[in-house]
Amino acid sequence: MPILDLQQRTRELGRIRIGVTAPAKSGKSRPAKLDRFRFTSASRPLLEKVAALYGGAVADWTPANGGPAAFEVITDARRVPILVPPQPVSQYYELWSGGGCQRRCDGVTELLSDRACPCGPDPERRQCKPTTRLNVVLRDVPGVGVWRLESHGYYAAVELPGVAELLAQAGGYVEAYLGLEERTAKRDGQTRRWMVPTIDIDIAPSALMAGQTSTAAVAGGSERVALAAPRPDYVALAEVATTAEAVGQLWTQAVQAGHMDDRTAATLRARGEALKTAGAPEDAEPSELVEAEIVSDEEAPEDVWFDIIAAAGKHGWTTAEVEQRFAQANDGLHPSTATVERLRDFLTEVKAAPGGAR
Repeated sequence: MPILDLQQRTRELGRIRIGVTAPAKSGKSRPAKLDRFRFTSASRPLLEKVAALYGGAVADWTPANGGPAAFEVITDARRVPILVPPQPVSQYYELWSGGGCQRRCDGVTELLSDRACPCGPDPERRQCKPTTRLNVVLRDVPGVGVWRLESHGYYAAVELPGVAELLAQAGGYVEAYLGLEERTAKRDGQTRRWMVPTIDIDIAPSALMAGQTSTAAVAGGSERVALAAPRPDYVALAEVATTAEAVGQLWTQAVQAGHMDDRTAATLRARGEALKTAGAPEDAEPSELVEAEIVSDEEAPEDVWFDIIAAAGKHGWTTAEVEQRFAQANDGLHPSTATVERLRDFLTEVKAAPGGAR
């Protein structure tokens, strides 16, 4: 893989949480709700930036599931500025145990075993939890990647996908705000309160829906509008670029705007490699060139998954559809646990699929 592709990994920088583990009277631990956002990450410097922006103090944190030690910060914020990427939400009914995920259903099919979904329609008796995952970019926090919020609540399950579908009309990354909203309901004579994650935008829905091509959100307070963005001539811009880094920025721009196609990708790759070669010392030994360019013969699963999503986008498939198709073609295996070889085979199938097929 060319080094340019490394910039396109949508890696997870951390998690956004609205709960915490607290000690119970029995001496064990129990989940407790928060009325503000809590961030966890393996990167202390990132969380220090979060704390500087939204309050709180960074502390050591060990996940309850026995994962590697990390860090956390409980902020003072109930609303943070974000960028919403295309197709940010995935949803399944899931059942987890100490041995991992036991069920992953789309409401009809249990994807891990490729059988009818056994979770049941009654939410009071259903073992599986509706699991909604939302990926966002923290607008003011450094770092290339997404932060994931996971919710098992009913309201997040029915509300977030609708907002995500509306924002998908923009065709690119949309400025928005991730918030927490308190909800109440009376059940069995008691008033219950809980927090629901929400996404708000400063763009009129009519303006957002009018953007039939890629759009860019322009800051302007409550008067922010969506402006149609013309497609740049990436080939011409690459020809006048003088560094591989500049070509990498063009690559990022094309992907985020939904403009990337085979011709553009091939041109940018060739131009980036030519610039890197031109900038290498003429008397360097081959081993020195490899070290200087950080070239690796080992392909990462994330790189192949990126190529799969790009190819599937030409058919109009959502990320959730791609995951479901992969599981059906690989005995219920989820892409996140697949080998590079399996991902490569699936990429070939996606590219060979009839255009626009669903």
